Amino acid sequence: MGRRDDYIKYLAEVPLFSGCSQDELRRLSRHTTEIPVPEGHVLVKEGDPGLEFFIVVDGHAKVTRRGRKVGELGPGSFFGELAVLIDRPRNATVTALGPMEVIVLTRREFTAALEEAPRLSRKIMTGMAARLADADSRL
Repeated sequence: MGRRDDYIKYLAEVPLFSGCSQDELRRLSRHTTEIPVPEGHVLVKEGDPGLEFFIVVDGHAKVTRRGRKVGELGPGSFFGELAVLIDRPRNATVTALGPMEVIVLTRREFTAALEEAPRLSRKIMTGMAARLADADSRL
């Protein structure tokens, strides 16, 4: 299986993209980049502008809010998906606990993918609505 196929598999696991077809995920994957992350690197910092979305391919990271650890991320985990949709500050800091590999999708690339495949927008809105409904049901 080629690397792009791996990207498609990871994207398919993200609730935001759950309604997308394999072809739509393939198109979206063309706009992603895999990057290595060294141990201790801060991928996103609480309060900073959010411009990209990440999926962890390999390695682990800790998530902190106001300096307190609130979680840990590993392969298949994702964060920052709202950053490709809205302009809001990050609500947490994510720091690599060791060497990592992540897939990155920037807001700019995401917008380009939507322009390339307009029907993708509706499916993404449906995925976001499902996620909001799920969050609401846990309140």
